[in-house]
Amino acid sequence: MEVHSPAKVPVTLSSASVYPLTVHDAFAMAKDLGYDGLEVLITGNAASQSATALRALMDKYQLPIMAIHAPTLLLTQQVWGSAWAKIERSVILAQAVGAGVVVAHPPFRWQGSYAEEFAEGVHRITESTGMKIAVENMYPWRARGREAKMYLPHWNPVPQSYQHVTWDFSHAAIANMDSRQAMEDLGTRLAHVHLCDGLDNGKDEHLVPGLGTQRVSESLQYLHESDWEGVIAVEVSTRKAKNAGQKEEWLGNTLQFAREHFNVSKDPKPVAK
Repeated sequence: MEVHSPAKVPVTLSSASVYPLTVHDAFAMAKDLGYDGLEVLITGNAASQSATALRALMDKYQLPIMAIHAPTLLLTQQVWGSAWAKIERSVILAQAVGAGVVVAHPPFRWQGSYAEEFAEGVHRITESTGMKIAVENMYPWRARGREAKMYLPHWNPVPQSYQHVTWDFSHAAIANMDSRQAMEDLGTRLAHVHLCDGLDNGKDEHLVPGLGTQRVSESLQYLHESDWEGVIAVEVSTRKAKNAGQKEEWLGNTLQFAREHFNVSKDPKPVAK
């Protein structure tokens, strides 16, 4: 009888989870809690932008960086210049630290030719560099009960032509989407997961799994059963935590949740040089 061998998937800590603390703090917390590595969000913090600084942190904490989140958020619009520069420099940084995925948000409608040519441009960079650029699901912005069309081509990546997608449970909650079904629809295009939870209240809260409305555990179990081979990045907001101890509690509980619902590898990962 054939024995089913589940996929081994690392659970990493997104540095966004400790924001506004630094990427150095993210490394320290990931090491203390037993995470398998990190996803680094590029911000105005100099260390998050520097391959030299990030490699030094990797060596110090003996943890790899498995994903780079490009500075394509509203709060990072002033980081790294033009829209395409943000993507291209993120790919270069990812290659320099040994990360296999670059996470990017879909463009805003006002970003002109970048927005209009985004899908084709992402495909071109992926083909020329070999880097997975995983476009993240977003959500509709609503004003006075009506949806404001903020993203081009759309906030929902499922029906788009992107080769690789990042799925965020908090964003799915605001969009009132079924993450479990979306993951099945995405199939092999799902490259990366932002683990959290959320509510359909218009607030992007990035809650600890189980505190929102998403079918998070069922989604992880589905990925486990389908031998998914991407990376899970915990992206839980800890800005409302009362102290460092509560931050660690929330992020530790989320790590435990991931390992309970997805049989992940706990073996130490090699650090890229």
